[in-house]
Amino acid sequence: MPTTSGYTMPFGTFRRSIMGIGNDHNQVYSMDVNSDSSSEFHCELGSFEHQVFRQFRTLSAASPDELLSLNWVSKLLDAFIACQEDFNVILSTHEANLSKPPLDKFLTEFFDRSIRALDICNAIRDGIEKIRLWYKHLDIVSSAFDSKPRNMMIEGQFRRAKKALTDLAIIMLDENKESASVFSTRNRSFGRLNKGNKDNLQKAGHSRSLSWSVPNSWSASKQLQSIVNGLVPPKPHEISATNGLATIVYTMGFVLMFVLWALVAAIPCQDRNLQFHLSIPRQFSWGTPLNLLHIRIMDESKKRERKNSAGLLKEISQMEKSINLISDLVDSIHQFPLTEEQKEEVQTGIQEASLVCNSFKNGLDPLERQLREVFRKIMSCRTEGLEILGRV
Repeated sequence: MPTTSGYTMPFGTFRRSIMGIGNDHNQVYSMDVNSDSSSEFHCELGSFEHQVFRQFRTLSAASPDELLSLNWVSKLLDAFIACQEDFNVILSTHEANLSKPPLDKFLTEFFDRSIRALDICNAIRDGIEKIRLWYKHLDIVSSAFDSKPRNMMIEGQFRRAKKALTDLAIIMLDENKESASVFSTRNRSFGRLNKGNKDNLQKAGHSRSLSWSVPNSWSASKQLQSIVNGLVPPKPHEISATNGLATIVYTMGFVLMFVLWALVAAIPCQDRNLQFHLSIPRQFSWGTPLNLLHIRIMDESKKRERKNSAGLLKEISQMEKSINLISDLVDSIHQFPLTEEQKEEVQTGIQEASLVCNSFKNGLDPLERQLREVFRKIMSCRTEGLEILGRV
């Protein structure tokens, strides 16, 4: 696993939180429990926890304009992939210990949660497809005014724009019907590449979530809650018995859950209620930045203009504002030709819509590729982990 160059900070100093968290002197750290372990393993354990802390500290320090943007979500997935790769290295290094109790129980539960994680990845992919459909309709509105010279605006352009806006409004408001008619019938998934691949996945013990999109009755919030309910920090004797590996598995499980929760918050998803109990442990260094992120995202969801939004992604908010602006302009114009002031207002609104469309056009495809990579990382970790447990 890659080491952290120049890292000399003791873990005790991580207890200081910028939010006032960390004054609990009863905190238990895995590093303190395994005093008889080798210094090399201590370094490995500490390096992984610091990797998680560092990645999410950077994410939690994002500016208000960057938080929950396409760029920020991309960084979130990068952070997860980095942590997952380090986690895989640790598992392969300590392969001989994975089947020993109680570590085998922690790993089995972790791999079970991975199945639910794959379902959520599929649902997020559907959400990205949904956004792609939205911005294509908005692009029709924008292009309606590009067919003529900029100083010419005729009634036909407004009729075309109004129809596209109406279609877009219907799609965005009627999510349940859309989910059934547009997305669920596609039956696409990251795992459905060909029949041979499907058969191989089933033989490996994976659920059908790798082959099909989630059904209409599927709930993102219930899926997340089921993951959260199974996340329990290891007890001191379990940490000692596993030489700290139980802490590593728990940490990776919590990172997985939190990343999925943030994705559900940002991207349109079936039943994406965020108001369920999520308790972030304070006895780990990474708890501080995750707690800060949780508070910031929840504060964003409580804003008046975001309460009924399909997703907290910044670009979705910008799109909604652009739609409202253009709709008001289109509805307010009844006489042609337009005045110079009206032309200027319409051009400003169209420019804003074009900016939003360009953001989605340039950002959604890379984001979907990253999500595909996350899906594969989770899937391969589960497959290889179960093979190791079975072989040992």
